Amino acid sequence: MRIEITPNWLTVLRIALIPCGVWAIFHSPDDIWQVIAWTVFFILGMTDILDGHWARKSGKTSPLGAFLDPVADKALIGAAMISLIILDRFPLWIAVVILTREIGITIFRLVVIRDGVIPASKGGKIKTLTQNFGVGFFILPLPDYLHIFRDGLIYIALGLTIWTGIDYIVKWWKIRSNSSKL
Repeated sequence: MRIEITPNWLTVLRIALIPCGVWAIFHSPDDIWQVIAWTVFFILGMTDILDGHWARKSGKTSPLGAFLDPVADKALIGAAMISLIILDRFPLWIAVVILTREIGITIFRLVVIRDGVIPASKGGKIKTLTQNFGVGFFILPLPDYLHIFRDGLIYIALGLTIWTGIDYIVKWWKIRSNSSKL
């Protein structure tokens, strides 16, 4: 029996390794452990690019992968934000807005999946990247003078999060409207 390794395996591995990043965040407030935590989250975030590239290049894209990939992204960003909130290092209101949108769109995707999976847009990919870097800069022990850049990036991520959520619903509506005309 031969098990074929696919891009979906990398996505599942990404989800399974999220607790390692959370553990590192909580392990110690020492700068070195926060850099280790950031490194874990950075590597997991970069595997998002790798699994997507691998799937497209090898022709192994699938509806399961199109669904699992954004779930992995949401689990990664959610775990980091919740950990930082518990440590009082991340604004709760920003996490509430981001997580409400992310969970809401995930539930929406499940409800409307019969209309077809809408893959992530370029805006969605940029949103995920800015969320990952924005939250990542809250993990890193940055000097105070860099907080303005960290905060600016998270506000950009927040704006993209809201905009891409609306864009996703509009795209679904257009697809549904066009298919009902047939």
